[in-house]
Amino acid sequence: MQHDVLGIYLNDHVAGATLGVGLARHVAHRHRRSVRGPLLARIADEITQDRQALFMIMDGLGVPAHRYKVCAGWAAERVRRLKPNGFLQRHSGLDTVMELETLRLGVEGKSLLWHTLLALAPKRTSLDTAQLNDLLNRARTQLDAVEDLRRTAAAAVL
Repeated sequence: MQHDVLGIYLNDHVAGATLGVGLARHVAHRHRRSVRGPLLARIADEITQDRQALFMIMDGLGVPAHRYKVCAGWAAERVRRLKPNGFLQRHSGLDTVMELETLRLGVEGKSLLWHTLLALAPKRTSLDTAQLNDLLNRARTQLDAVEDLRRTAAAAVL
């Protein structure tokens, strides 16, 4: 894989990770007083840690993070909040379903990133397979948790 292609790929994941961190924090904050609050807060913290791990991996590979990709991810998350939900001034249960679906898609994308980097690890000594396996396992746990929350929310709303 060419270095510039790898850089584009990783920076695209940085944009997605930035969106994911914002979304996870937003969802966790909105549900902080609910039964789901502690789980959502933990997931938001882990997603933040995973984004930091991505930056460290990129640094180890000599791939610079592009600020415009970070800004694009941040902006996309803010624009996402403008989507109409059928209510003018408050969140609806449908918001929660859609946010959890978006979060799940992001975690799935992140798990694909870890799979890809694991496949590259034999050729790139700076990639730590143990770390990547840990990140992949955490993504799988996040997927299960978010999917359980999504199913419960969807059943309550739809």
